[in-house]
Amino acid sequence: MVVGVQEQRQVDRLFHSLADATRRDIVTRTMGREHSVSELAGSYPMSFAAVQKHVAVLERAELVTKRRQGREQLVRANIDAIRCMYRLLDELESQWLDRLDRFAHVLADDLDRRPD
Repeated sequence: MVVGVQEQRQVDRLFHSLADATRRDIVTRTMGREHSVSELAGSYPMSFAAVQKHVAVLERAELVTKRRQGREQLVRANIDAIRCMYRLLDELESQWLDRLDRFAHVLADDLDRRPD
């Protein structure tokens, strides 16, 4: 997998944003429908400002979008970005499975060459 600097930064933002359980939960909650930041804040044992910061991290990673409706900010998961993340994870899994398979072949060849 060859990615440019910009793409690598985006991948880093994706993994960073999903490294936190609260942010993963926010993405999950907002996949089904929009939630206001206030509504999300009521779901966690932290301040409104802390939830806003979590949403901002997700927004920078493009995993959620925010829109204003009156006084509320509504958050929704960005399904296209989530699909991109799945493709990236599938590619990484494929690379690691290929490496493990090659490693298994090296070990098998080594065992075949050992005298009894």
